[in-house]
Amino acid sequence: MERLGESIAESAADEESGFEDVFHRHYEPLARAVARIVRDTARAEEIAAEAFWKYWRNPKVPAGGCAAAWLYRTAIRMALDELKKEARRMRRESAHANRLPAQTPEEAHRLSEERNRVRLVLASLVPRQAELLLLRNSGLSYAEVAAALDLNPASVGTLISRAQQAFRKDYVKQYGEPEYE
Repeated sequence: MERLGESIAESAADEESGFEDVFHRHYEPLARAVARIVRDTARAEEIAAEAFWKYWRNPKVPAGGCAAAWLYRTAIRMALDELKKEARRMRRESAHANRLPAQTPEEAHRLSEERNRVRLVLASLVPRQAELLLLRNSGLSYAEVAAALDLNPASVGTLISRAQQAFRKDYVKQYGEPEYE
């Protein structure tokens, strides 16, 4: 961190120097500081370069003594954002991996047949009922379903309930009671 203090102190001379001088003076220490956060030298160098790109492109960035401070603050924030993105990616991947249990070929075949049955029953329903079930199953709220199908929001619950009853009746009629594990 003493290099950071030296870099900021040296940046007083940056007022007279150009972008190239600022880059040559601060790039390596900036990349090292970022590498301590992201623990990936290549990504740290990319983040440092992005910070310099922002510095070069932004006319509102202070020149002179504040350039190093601005660069470090920007690069550190970008590194922290990178950590947050990585954490979100890891959570998504682990959630996805946990959601998909290993299946035997028999289970995969059974699930495929069940999906085909559901599709056939949906196709046999009144189109509005099938739309209601599909939209609601997609995670839309009652208000969103009402807006999508141009319905009165107060009636969506009743319409979905009727669609579910019609689906169940047709399913049982065609395939018998569903098997639950």
